[in-house]
Amino acid sequence: MFFMGTYTPKLDDKGRLFLPAKFRERLSEGVVVTQGQENCLVVWPEDVFMAEAQRAQQTPMTNRGARDYARVLFGGAEQGTPDKQGRIGISPLLRSYAGLDKDVVVIGVMDRIEIWDPERWAEYSSGAQAKFAELDEDPAS
Repeated sequence: MFFMGTYTPKLDDKGRLFLPAKFRERLSEGVVVTQGQENCLVVWPEDVFMAEAQRAQQTPMTNRGARDYARVLFGGAEQGTPDKQGRIGISPLLRSYAGLDKDVVVIGVMDRIEIWDPERWAEYSSGAQAKFAELDEDPAS
């Protein structure tokens, strides 16, 4: 199953997020929430996160980029299981990193979902859409 679509749920007063209904079954066995690039949060199904962890483990720790990636990916990571209502908790540390308050944007990105502050998402998305519109493969290659 690929995660797709854009949703606008809200965080409750305890920092819990209702996962979009379409995503709940795939995430019911467990999730890992961690820091993502561009100051969003990434929610991985636990099995996909473990596969990513194995890939990261195969890169030598003598490689600075690999150390940086592992530190950010694992240092902010939190495991959890959605509750019966399909909610996951987002820690204050992760909410602060992503600038999340009450309103959030949740997007499906193939094998994971991302949680964004609405203003950051609008800014990022408009720039990314402009680049997407200009994509043009070179027929000679």
